[in-house]
Amino acid sequence: MQPTASLLQRQQQSMVASPQLIESIRLLQLAHAELHQYVERELEKNPLLETAADDEGPVGDASSNSETDPQVGAGGNNVDGPTRAGSPDRVGQRKSQRNTTNDAAGSRPAPEEFVALTETLHDHVARQIALTAFTPQERLIAGLLAADLEDTGYLRVDLSDLAGSLNIREADVERVLGTLQQFDPPGIFARTLSECLEIQLRQRDRFDPAMAALVANLDKLARRDFQTLKQRCGVDEDDLLEMLHEIRALDPKPGNRFQSGEPQSIIPDVWVMPSPGGGWHIELDPDTLPKVLINQTYFAEVSRLTAKGSKDQAFLNECLESANWLIRSLDQRAKTILKVAAEIVRQQDGFLEHGVDHLRPLTLKTVADAIKLHESTVSRVTSNKYMLTPRGVFELKYFFTVPIASSQGGDAHSAEAVRHRIKAIIALESPKDVLSDEDIVLRLKETGVDVARRTVTKYREAMNIPSSVQRRREKRLSLNGR
Repeated sequence: MQPTASLLQRQQQSMVASPQLIESIRLLQLAHAELHQYVERELEKNPLLETAADDEGPVGDASSNSETDPQVGAGGNNVDGPTRAGSPDRVGQRKSQRNTTNDAAGSRPAPEEFVALTETLHDHVARQIALTAFTPQERLIAGLLAADLEDTGYLRVDLSDLAGSLNIREADVERVLGTLQQFDPPGIFARTLSECLEIQLRQRDRFDPAMAALVANLDKLARRDFQTLKQRCGVDEDDLLEMLHEIRALDPKPGNRFQSGEPQSIIPDVWVMPSPGGGWHIELDPDTLPKVLINQTYFAEVSRLTAKGSKDQAFLNECLESANWLIRSLDQRAKTILKVAAEIVRQQDGFLEHGVDHLRPLTLKTVADAIKLHESTVSRVTSNKYMLTPRGVFELKYFFTVPIASSQGGDAHSAEAVRHRIKAIIALESPKDVLSDEDIVLRLKETGVDVARRTVTKYREAMNIPSSVQRRREKRLSLNGR
């Protein structure tokens, strides 16, 4: 059979993501700090974009209940003068609603205003060095050692290297270090955990040979190998329990009590507050929304002075198109976040009313199907976004947990609620009745939670709760130390 060439015509449909669509998708998953940086770059590139006044920014709000969906002002740009994302009517409506539930955004003080200015560790050390009778050389050494002090209070520096760089004896550096180790807080300038505990015990006049042996065997203490510790320290069980109680009273990181750097705070993207008429009032935090507008007047003036069809006019039209796209994308981002948040509030109403025990199992697909969005869109929206509720600030992803079956045939329980119950059960156990994981399984079944023992073990370990054997020893230690 001879091969032949032929021409065929075929019609085929395909979906191709445009660069602007890709950028819009990327905007959804940006945290508010990253979003502001992105908008700042756009403001630098586009002469038609301007920052709006605080009362002109894009906003969104909703009073959410079983019959109300969130609405956010749509952007417009076919008007004379500056145009912004968010219509004036919606801005006025938002202000009216917020006045009935909370203060206006402009009157809300920043969280940093309530943070007291505290002394840092290095300030505390520098003040003590200034008050110590050092020679000029010793003061120089003390300053260099203090410069290498970590925020935890530990010193990570090679004394021989420091002595070599100053062309002095290592013994001189060690003598200054010994003085610094007597500073407040006790245990500061230690190079190891053992040395940190030793310094504190010496200041309490409790560093005897038995205690020295205990500090030298911290690895055995971490493994709770009490039998070996009794032999190494040469003490009986009662003396060892008393020594362990003294060790527990020490501070392994003495520098942590001081503030290091500026206070960090989470700025929520969404506020959820009880509505006076019942249900929940939901709104976006205006501080997290970039306030951008288009100066149509400037565009009209420049267009009038620019020849039609010129490169300048083409550049101007491109800037206007890019600015319109940015405002539409920011507006759509705000609407989508508010829509997802409102559905989360509707699904987790029990949590907001009664606490973690009433947190329902929830998946991204459930929310996506309810608000007619793709599951990947919901995933992007819930990344790095936070919600302020009457029960605290939570990441949106916190509300999505896998279901745990009910032993009584009712609704399933969320994994987070089960973890909370396990923690509560362990917190209530008595020293004489420490529960094993199997016992916890039985207690959970009594409350309607059907969970396997290995699941209880996994959740317990994830919460850094020791086993029943270790808890029994710790409770006994706590009782003997009283």
